[in-house]
Amino acid sequence: MCGVAGILNFDKSPVSRNIIKKMSDVIAHRGPDGEGIWVSEHVGLGHRRLAILDLSSLGKQPMISDDGNMIISYNGEIYNYVQIRANLTSLGYKFRSNSDTEVVLKAFQEWGSECLHKFNGMFAIAIYNISEDELFLARDRYGIKPLYVYHDSRKIVFASEIKSILQHPDIETDLSIKALNEYFSFQNIFSNLTFFEGIKLIPAATYTFLSCAKNNGLNFKKYWDYNFAEDLTITEKDAISETSRLFERAVNRQLIGEVELGTFLSGGMDSGAITAIAAKNFKNLKSFTCGFDLSSASGLELNFDERQKAEFLSNRYKTEHYEIVLKAGDMERIMPELIWHLEDPRVGQCYPNFYISRLAGKFVKVTLAGTGGDELFAGYPWRYYRAVVNDYPEQYLDKYYRYWQRLISDSEKPSFYQPDIYPQIWDYQTKNVFKSVMELEGRPIMSPEEYINKSLYFESKTFLHGLLCVEDKLSMANGLETRVPFLDNDLVDFAMKIPVKYKLKNLTEIIRINENEPGRKTQKYYEKTNDGKIILRKVLSNYVPELYTNGIKQGFSAPDASWFKGESIDYIRDLLFTNNAEIYKYLQPQKVQSLMTLHFEGKENKRLLIWSLLCFEWWLRVFK
Repeated sequence: MCGVAGILNFDKSPVSRNIIKKMSDVIAHRGPDGEGIWVSEHVGLGHRRLAILDLSSLGKQPMISDDGNMIISYNGEIYNYVQIRANLTSLGYKFRSNSDTEVVLKAFQEWGSECLHKFNGMFAIAIYNISEDELFLARDRYGIKPLYVYHDSRKIVFASEIKSILQHPDIETDLSIKALNEYFSFQNIFSNLTFFEGIKLIPAATYTFLSCAKNNGLNFKKYWDYNFAEDLTITEKDAISETSRLFERAVNRQLIGEVELGTFLSGGMDSGAITAIAAKNFKNLKSFTCGFDLSSASGLELNFDERQKAEFLSNRYKTEHYEIVLKAGDMERIMPELIWHLEDPRVGQCYPNFYISRLAGKFVKVTLAGTGGDELFAGYPWRYYRAVVNDYPEQYLDKYYRYWQRLISDSEKPSFYQPDIYPQIWDYQTKNVFKSVMELEGRPIMSPEEYINKSLYFESKTFLHGLLCVEDKLSMANGLETRVPFLDNDLVDFAMKIPVKYKLKNLTEIIRINENEPGRKTQKYYEKTNDGKIILRKVLSNYVPELYTNGIKQGFSAPDASWFKGESIDYIRDLLFTNNAEIYKYLQPQKVQSLMTLHFEGKENKRLLIWSLLCFEWWLRVFK
C-alpha cells in the first residue's frame, strides 16, 4: 500500500525531478517506509512505499521491467497475485521479487489492459511504456484506491491525493461550483468531479491510455460494472452455503503480508465475523474499537457506544484489543488536520474513522474492515422501500432522487446559494447527474425486486464509493492499509445474483421513515420489522452469537445530533454564526443559520447538514 504521483508532458518539455519529489513528499504519510523517483526527459514517476509484501529492496518502486521498456508506480494489493504469478511463470516470465507489484507489471506486459480482469484486489496503477511513449492509468473495480488527474493541452499530472497534484507550480485551481452543488445535494459527489476545479477522480473500474503522439485527452474506458440481477434458480440453502464459503475464503485471502494485522471491531456482525475468521488463521490478531462518551447523548444515540459488545467479541476470539473513547471536543480539535487529509469531503461524519485509524496505525500496518456488506446484501431497507412500488421507472427515479437529496433540496437552492453562485448551480442539474448513474432510459415497468436491485446498484456506485474514498484517505493518513473482504471479486459476483427475497422479507409491507425526524427513526423502523441482510444474518450466525446477527443495525457514528445542540453548539456558533465565515462567500447566511437553528431547537435533525457546513468551512480555510 503506497502513494503514487507522476507527470507526462505532451509538449516533450523536461519533467523536473524536484517537482516529482515535492509531489511524493507531501503524501509521505501514505508510504513512510521508502520513496522512489524515476524521471526521463518529459516523464516522471514518484512513489511512497508502505512495505507489506516483500519487505526487501526488491519491492521498491517505481519498478522497471526486465527489458527496461516499462515503469510502474502502483498502489494496492492483489490478493490472487500468487496464482497470476504461476500463470505468468508458465508463459516463461521470471521473477526477481516476491512482490505483487512485479506481478502487475508483467501481467500488463503480457495482456495489456485485459490484465485488469485477472486482478482480485484493490489498486491504482500507473505504467509508462517508453517505446510507445504512452501512459496507462487504472483503478480497481470498486474504487477502493483513489487516483486523481489534472489534464490540459500540455500535460497530465496524476497522484493518489489531490495535494500532490497541487505541488505542480503551473497548476492553480479554484473551488468547483459543480462539485459543490453535488455535495450539498447528496452529501457526496456522484460524478468524477472534485472540489478542485480541473482535478478529476478517475472513475472506479476504468482505465485510460494517454499518448504523447495523440494527446487524445482523458478517455476513460469501463472494464467492469455492478450487475445486480437475480438468479432465481438459487435456493436459500445454496445461497447460505455459497455465501459462507466465499466470505470465509475472502477473509483468508486478505490475510496475506509480512506485517502485523488487525481488524476494526465494532459491536456489529460484519466486523465480528471478519474478526472471528481472521483470529482463527492469524496469530496475535489485534482489534480496535472506537467508543463515545454518552454522558450528554439522548434518544437513539444512547446506544452508539458499542465498546461492551466489541470487548465481548474480543474476549471470545482472543484478540489483543485496543480502544479509544471520543468526546465532543475531539471533533473540534481535529477538523483542520482531518480536512487536509480528506481533501474532497464526501458522505457523513468521518472524524471517528480518523481517530480509530490513528490508534490502529500505532500497532499494525494492515486492518480489515466490514465495508460493503450493507450495499451487497441490502442493509438499508428503509431506503429501498420508499421507492419500491411505482407505476413506471421515471416515478421511481423521482422518488429516489428526492430521498437522496440528503442536505438541500432543489427547491431550497435559490435561497441557500448566494445570488452570484446560484446561476452556476442552475446550469448543472443534479437530477441529471443522478439519472446518469441510474441508467433507466428505455426500461419497461419493473417489479419491486428489480427496483430494489437498481437501488443496490446505485448505492454501490455512489454511497459505497464515497465511503471507500474516505476510508482510504483517513487510514492512509496514518500509514495504515485498510482491506475490505466483502469486496472480494468472487463474493461480489455471487452476492449480486442472490434473489432479493433472501435479502429482504417485507416487500409487501412498506415501512416509511421521515429522515428529518429527530431521534429514534431507525429504532422505530426495527420495532416494526427486523429486516435487511437476511441471508447474511444467517451466514454470519456461524461466526458470531445470535445477539449480534439479530440486533438492530447500528452504523459507526458519534452522537453528533446530541453534541451539535449541546456540547458543540458554541463551537458551531463561533465558526458559522458570523457573517465573516468563509462559507458565506458562496452561501446565504440567513438561510444556512435558520436551518441550523431547527436542529438546535430540536425541531429537525440537521446533523448531516451541520457536519457538511463545518467541512466546507474548514476546506475553504485549509485549501483556499
